[in-house]
Amino acid sequence: MKIKNIFLAGSICFIALTGCTNVEENVYDQYPAKDFYGSPQGADIALASVYAQIPGNWNGVGYAGADMGWYDLNSMCVDDQVIPHRNTGDWSTEFAILFKHQWLPTDEVVRNTWNWLYKSIFNANLAIQQLEDSKADASKIAEAKVLRAFFYYLLIDDFGSVPFYTDNNITVDKIPQASRQVVFDFVVSELKANVDLLPGTKGGEFYGRFNKWAGYTLLAKVYLNAGVLTGTPKWEECLAACNVVNGGGFSLHPALSDASSPLGNKYYELFGDVSPQDETILSIYTTVDVVGRNIFTVRSLIGPHANALFGYSGWNGSVIPKDFYLKYDDKDIRKKQFLLGPQPGNVNYTLDITSLDNPGAGAQEGVRNVKFYPAGSMNGGGASNDFPIYRYADVMLMTAECNVRLGNAGAAKPLVDAIRTRAGLAALASNPTLDDIFDERGRELNWEGHRREDMIRFDKFLLPNEFKGASEEYRKIFPIPTSALNANPGLKQNPGY
Repeated sequence: MKIKNIFLAGSICFIALTGCTNVEENVYDQYPAKDFYGSPQGADIALASVYAQIPGNWNGVGYAGADMGWYDLNSMCVDDQVIPHRNTGDWSTEFAILFKHQWLPTDEVVRNTWNWLYKSIFNANLAIQQLEDSKADASKIAEAKVLRAFFYYLLIDDFGSVPFYTDNNITVDKIPQASRQVVFDFVVSELKANVDLLPGTKGGEFYGRFNKWAGYTLLAKVYLNAGVLTGTPKWEECLAACNVVNGGGFSLHPALSDASSPLGNKYYELFGDVSPQDETILSIYTTVDVVGRNIFTVRSLIGPHANALFGYSGWNGSVIPKDFYLKYDDKDIRKKQFLLGPQPGNVNYTLDITSLDNPGAGAQEGVRNVKFYPAGSMNGGGASNDFPIYRYADVMLMTAECNVRLGNAGAAKPLVDAIRTRAGLAALASNPTLDDIFDERGRELNWEGHRREDMIRFDKFLLPNEFKGASEEYRKIFPIPTSALNANPGLKQNPGY
């Protein structure tokens, strides 16, 4: 059963407050906004309007769980998944275009991601204003500012120099474009000023919210990618932020055989209906048809196979490219998430994918992924699996990477070995290299939205693969959507587009 989420309740209250249309009712008194948003309930409702942007929906909105949104833009251009056009006519070529690094400023997924991030920033600006005007608790204001920093970080990571504003009292055509460096500095400044004001509470009403540990993990992510974003690496700063999280009492979730698990191991509880709090730092709360939806398994499996397993059809979409699948040892428990060969429903998935777009892949080509094996309430539109934005295994690997880059690979080895031994693999024979860490991040964090940043940071993003040649340097960032350029003539398009 799901942990009760105060922000679900807050969102419903918000709808109820704004949905009254009986104008003949007598109004006996009013609750001034400065008093309402200063109350604990009002502050949570202001924050709920921002958090409500994170779960995915049907319209390309959200961090994960939507087609043609942030997740797809950042996850279909890397080596761990793709949705090929099928030679049966299923699926467009939009995802293959992402995989082949051929996206354009007019693409829907580019526009959806941009619009989602700016809507989220608008809501965060509004919440900050409401909370500051009402003199709300400092921790609530800090939470809203950390949320805004989160969205601005995603924005500069994808688009480089972007329109930047912190006050909604401005029209779209007047918002100035700020450099990546300027926005990066703002994000760091906001996080450093606010993360220590966040509660250290885990679970309960802070399940799925930015607490101190999630705030420091975000700060570590920003520093981890500082060299890409600004040209100046911040490995020491990243390591310091990771070390704060390392003191937060987190641990790796056990990987024990479990006959009750569809994949036979407790490791996969990390991707189930409720994210385990021993390892999960920040998760997206999901209840299908109520708050978001987790589409990743139903989107991967072909119809008859999904019907045989769950009683509803799959979408026959996402597959694992062969080269990525071959990175896994047969002893690796993380390989259990991949389905290859004969399956229930008279289905037989093949390793090779003959074509992504012309004429497209055969109906049963490609390895499938059930990492997010449907849990909780579910249907043909998705399931209630929560989605981990940040978890401790990622922090351990970030800590290891910083140590290697700073010349202390010996300190990295126990961290990488812990990830490997949990997965059923032997410890490394020697101290890890950067390639070891890159590969381990891929094996551990596939389909969790980190791979694009990793591939760019490790200089792997532009390399050729079986479906494309080497990519141009400018593909490391996406184009500003044409619609945004039309709405704000002062914006300058990214080079190459």
